[in-house]
Amino acid sequence: MKISVLTLGCKVNQAESSLIEGALKSSGSKIVAITESPDVCIINTCTVTSKSDYQSRQLIRKAHRAGARVIVTGCYSELNRENVSAMEGVEAVVGNKDKLGIINNLVGHNMDIPLSFQSNARSRLFIKVQDGCNYSCSYCAIPKARGASRSVDPQVVIQQVNKAVSHGYNEIVLTGIHLGTYGIDSIPKVTLSYLLKTILKQTKIMRIRLSSLEVREINDELLDILGDKRVCKHLHIPLQSGDDKILKLMNRAYDSKQFSLKIKQIFNKIPEIAIGTDVIVGFPGEEEAEFQNTYKLLDSLPIPYLHIFPFSARNGTMASQMPDNIPSVVKKDRVHALESLGSKKKTEYMLSQVNKTLDVLIEGGRNSDNMSYGTSGNYLKVHMPSNSHACRTIINARVEGIERGRLVGTPI
Repeated sequence: MKISVLTLGCKVNQAESSLIEGALKSSGSKIVAITESPDVCIINTCTVTSKSDYQSRQLIRKAHRAGARVIVTGCYSELNRENVSAMEGVEAVVGNKDKLGIINNLVGHNMDIPLSFQSNARSRLFIKVQDGCNYSCSYCAIPKARGASRSVDPQVVIQQVNKAVSHGYNEIVLTGIHLGTYGIDSIPKVTLSYLLKTILKQTKIMRIRLSSLEVREINDELLDILGDKRVCKHLHIPLQSGDDKILKLMNRAYDSKQFSLKIKQIFNKIPEIAIGTDVIVGFPGEEEAEFQNTYKLLDSLPIPYLHIFPFSARNGTMASQMPDNIPSVVKKDRVHALESLGSKKKTEYMLSQVNKTLDVLIEGGRNSDNMSYGTSGNYLKVHMPSNSHACRTIINARVEGIERGRLVGTPI
């Protein structure tokens, strides 16, 4: 059976799709692109923005046109089951909690799914260690789609990491819908710091990267662990707004001063760290003064990676009931303003890396110009002469300069 798995959205979706692909492949199915006339197409959808909703519908229609049996799962179909079920060609809509059950339904028997993954050309492996969210941000529909926080048993995670190592992976990315709440549902309770220490002690994985963490969840113990050479000096910490009035409307449990102090504390303790953040512009009530507060805060902080999103009302959220009084043209202007700021800050950060030595995970090479390329521990793209380095290996490279928006280095 030829099966295509199409994925939108977060790293959790990517981790789940990787498990689905790996299990189906090990059962004898062939994983193919949608252009290769699949018998079945599994679409793992996203609903974080209205654009994600649109992309999800487009993929469903594309899969139907390819002549495949269409199975839809993920957050968009979870919250829009009736509409998705009615779309032409959709054979089944599977809820998030039953997502991995797709595998057993297709192969006809139960499999050891947690230890299956697609050992393919990807250079790093996403491992889902947590699902769900107990928070109630006013703009977000994901808690409704994913349910309460749930954690993967630490020993299952250890087995997954050790299997990744045996398949040649040198970097894993620990993912979760709300990663910082890892272990909150465990008896006895454990923490993300405990999980990291256990992975460092019981596996030989060379590099561990963390996905998004909330600012209040980064404590001294976690910062001490980030000092370990096997943990990437890279954090993604959502801000969403730099204005206290908007943060309160968003139901975020911190203010701009708390966020600023924590970022400075992290940077002071780990000066080489790279920090990314998410920002929503045009939230209901965000007039020019509130936007300027966000701009000024971001401009003042050592954050080189800015991910900017225009506000998009999600059905059933508190924010969807607020008057959306910010014109779309204003949202676009604010997105562009912050993107320009982000581009400047990233360039400055890249320039600060010149003459430094970075650890680079090789992701590929090009014979045409005898180049190899990869990603550093602090999440920068690095291109280097010589394509003799195997994919997934980690090498040290001295940064010589910047060319076309990426670092140019020399392998050491």
